[in-house]
This record gives sequence, C-alpha cells and structure tokens, in this order.
Amino acid sequence: MSTTTASPRSVTEAPLPTDVRVAIVGSGFSGLGTAVGLLQDGERDFVVLESADDIGGTWRDNTYPGCACDVPSHMYSFSFAPNPNWSRSFATQPEIWAYQQRVVEQFGLRPYVRTGAEVLEARWDETTQRWHIDTVRGSLTAQALVSGTGPLCEPKYPTLPGLDTFEGTTFHSARWRHDHDLTGERVAVIGTGASAIQFVPKIQPQVQELTLFQRTPPWVLPRPDRPIARWERFLFRHLPGAQRLARLGVYLTRESFLLSFNYVPRLRELPRRVGLAHLKRQVKDPVLREKLTPDYQVGCKRVLISNDYFPALDAPNADVVTSGVREVRPHSVVDGDGVEHPVDTIIFGTGFHVTDQPIAERLRGADGRLLAEHWADGMEAYRGTTVAGFPNLFMMVGPNTGLGHNSIIYMIESQVAYVRDALRTMRRQGLGAIAPRPAVVEEENAEIQRRLQGTVWNEGGCASWYLDARGRNTTLWPDFTFLYRRRTARFDLDRYETAPVRATPPAVPA
Repeated sequence: MSTTTASPRSVTEAPLPTDVRVAIVGSGFSGLGTAVGLLQDGERDFVVLESADDIGGTWRDNTYPGCACDVPSHMYSFSFAPNPNWSRSFATQPEIWAYQQRVVEQFGLRPYVRTGAEVLEARWDETTQRWHIDTVRGSLTAQALVSGTGPLCEPKYPTLPGLDTFEGTTFHSARWRHDHDLTGERVAVIGTGASAIQFVPKIQPQVQELTLFQRTPPWVLPRPDRPIARWERFLFRHLPGAQRLARLGVYLTRESFLLSFNYVPRLRELPRRVGLAHLKRQVKDPVLREKLTPDYQVGCKRVLISNDYFPALDAPNADVVTSGVREVRPHSVVDGDGVEHPVDTIIFGTGFHVTDQPIAERLRGADGRLLAEHWADGMEAYRGTTVAGFPNLFMMVGPNTGLGHNSIIYMIESQVAYVRDALRTMRRQGLGAIAPRPAVVEEENAEIQRRLQGTVWNEGGCASWYLDARGRNTTLWPDFTFLYRRRTARFDLDRYETAPVRATPPAVPA
C-alpha cells in the first residue's frame, strides 16, 4: 500500500514566544502563504502554530492510496513559487507535500514554525488589544490572529446505529491506516466523494470483496492526466515565462467552467453528455450503470475526475449498494433493504466538517462568546476573511471563499494580499483593533446569497456539502475568481470599526 515519500522535516523544538504581532494557526497552503507574505513585507514578529509534527495541513494528513489533486499542477501552486518540476499534469499527494516543504526552505519559514502546538482556545482581550492563545505547548498573546486551518482539516464520520459494536477495523480516508493490510479482506466503503473515487480503484484489486455504500452517485468525467515530458520541465526551468503562460491557460480554462455553473445553464449539456458517455464506455452492466447515473445537474455536487473508478466498481469482487445503511453489527453491515454484508474493515470516505468548522469552537470574540455561537445560523464573514465582533481575526478560506471550478490557491493568495494590507494599514494608522461593521457583513453576505440563487450549486437538484444544515450555501464564492481578487486587492478601512493602539503593554500569559 502506498505511503508518502516525504518524511517529517519541520519539527521545531524552539519554545513559544510570549507575544507576537501575528499568530498564524495552521501550516497548510493558507498558513504558509500568509507567512511568506509577512516576510515579504518585512514582518518578522510572527509565529506559525501547527498542531501536528510537520507542516502541510490537508496534504500532510491525506495519505490514502491514490491521493492526488483534481486541479492541474501548474495552477495548484503559489504564483510566487512556481514548480517547474511537476512530474504529472495532476500532482499526487507526495509531490504536493514535498512542494510545501520546498516553500518552507525557499522562503526561510522554518524558524517561525512551532509544531506540536495545537491551539486549544484563543480569546480576544479588549483591554490589552491582544488575542490570548492557549496551546498544548503553552500560552502566548498576539495582536492579530490568522486562522489557516481551512475547512478540510477535521474528518466527518457518519452516525450509524451499532457502529460501536463493530469488531473489525474502521478508519477515515483522511486518517488512513497504512499498518492495516487489506489483502483478502471484505471491505465496506461508505461515501463516494473525491477521496473514495481515488482510493477505491487502488484497493479493489487486493481485497476479497469491496462493498461500496453509495448515497448519491457523483458525476465523474475523464481525468486528462499525463506525465509532463522531460523537455517540458527543461523549458519551464529555463524559460519561466513558458510556465506562467501554461498556468494562465489552465486558469482561463478552469474559469470558463463557471459559465455553465452560473451564467449559461444550457452549457451544462456538454459535460452531462461527456459524463454519461464516460460511464457507458466503462460500465457495460446496465444495472450497475443505472446505479451510477446521477439524477441531478452536473456541478450541483463536486464534479470528480477519474479513469479507473468505474472499472473498479465493474469488477467481479465489487458491489454497489444504494439503499443506505440500516445498522452495523459486530462483523457486518446491514443495508437499507435488510441485506447483511459480512465485513472485516469499514473505510469512511465521508468528507470533512466544512460548514461547521471546528476552529469556531475554539475562538472567543469581544463578547466572550464562541465563534460557533455567532455562526449558529450559518457562517458569514466580510470578504470571507474578517468577522464582526472578532477584532484582528482573519479567516483564511473562510465562508464563501471555496470554489467549485478553479484553484483555491488563487483565492488564498487574494486573501493574503488583503490581510497584508490590513496589517500595514493598522501599523500606518496606529490602530490597535479592527473589526468589520456588522451591517457591512450582513449586506455583503445577503448579496452573496442572492447571487448564489439560480446557480447549479444551489438549485441543481442535489444535497451537497456546499450547503449547511439550514440549506444556505456558506461555502462557495458565486462568481469569477478575478472578481474576488478585485474585492480583496485593497483593505477598505472605511468598512471597519477601529480603535487606536492603547498604551497598556500586553499581558504576559501565566
């Protein structure tokens, strides 16, 4: 079974600072991008707090077989740190994690990273104008807090009757058990999202039986993946403009997907036909093909790409169950029709806590309440980045900054620019605290919700992780990404409540 090729190299034993200007939580793409931006501004008074023993976030944690990106490599990397050596047009997890490690080395981020420093709670103190941050390694204060944990950090497990009685092995795809050999086992896979369509083809040949419990079939399109030729990599290394041009081509192609999702619904017919033809070509059994045919519009749920998912499910040792799970017994899973399926291992491919981000349970604002309490009726933020009542807090990949068509790295870089300008403005204006006006947050989020109406994500005929428990789309940005970049190009101080720096020195944590 495959494992990552990178090894932990970012463990930092240096003690925590007692007070910093900026504390960054998380060392995935959001945290690393913010840290690089601060260094480029000449800021040295910051720390990156990482709960794990190495940097990387999602691309450190997800090591399941077949793990790879579904955004082309040239677009799934920082614009300021191009990688001319991608081996494939769609990079695999080991390559992406290694790329993140190189960014740490290239920009000298290692002295600023503290690993094994999980944040337990962070509280805003109005008197000191500081965030008081408690971690498992101790406490510190910071003028500004950047949350870079993102929405894909905490695995989501389903609630299944009898699951606690199961005597076999269970694990989530984001916490893959590489020490557990699946060879010859009867394996149940619950969930059919982006992770499952990657690991199912890898484990199907080695297991005795594979039973996939599918709630909703995804739209699966061909994966246009190929090795990047040696001459191409040579060209990108010695002529960087060629790679920038390739990146632009990918960006414009991906951006054009929005036309069918948002503006011209009749264009959805083309990917629908491609998806159905792909399914018909790869699955000859009409009964199985019917099970795998979506009954909603392309794009309503995340569109997946794969060339080996359907063949794996068409194999003699695979079965697709569409009636749901009634209960779990000590050695089996009972489906919704009452059929009992003997099982040795259960693998959950059930995604993450996206619309109820766990970090919200650890942040307390000016009124002492948790962010999760403020977001009880749904997440919302200004520019997807700042939150009313939470001074000097910046949420990376916050509400309505996710994408259904392009690279999240582009959005992260846009947010980093906004955060940098905010911090520069605070220093220039002598401000100790800033927070968006509640009316401004409400106005922008009402606009976003209006613009989401009529899009395939809201009205495509499916239930997806884009929507929260109340049916509101608090996840996706509803328009072209360059329009979001325009909104975040400059920090708009006039939309904020501000307070000047107080003379009171920051309190040293006990």
